Amino acid sequence: MRKRNGKQQEVFRITQARQGLAEDVRGRQRRYVISMSLRTVSVVVAAALWNTERHVAVVALVLSVVLPYVAVVVANAGRETPPGLDRVTAPLPPVRPALLPGEPGAGAPGRERTAP
Repeated sequence: MRKRNGKQQEVFRITQARQGLAEDVRGRQRRYVISMSLRTVSVVVAAALWNTERHVAVVALVLSVVLPYVAVVVANAGRETPPGLDRVTAPLPPVRPALLPGEPGAGAPGRERTAP
């Protein structure tokens, strides 16, 4: 932190900066294409080995069914914050205490209490 005119200013380091959005999207697309390419290869392997090596073909077929789900989950994963960089969160609204029995307004809704 630096002091300027008696106030503290927060200084960020470039090593804590997030990855650029275009670079992040490009990386997600690359991982998705690689996963889908592996799926295509596993479908071809399953078809080619179905009559000779049935157990290997079944494993390849199961892999080709599971890979699209994994690829979509990985591609849609949110941007991660680098270590050491705290997330900025909005402050929580103040919590109002619940009304206790016997306090004004604690009766049934729509019925107002009257003073005796």
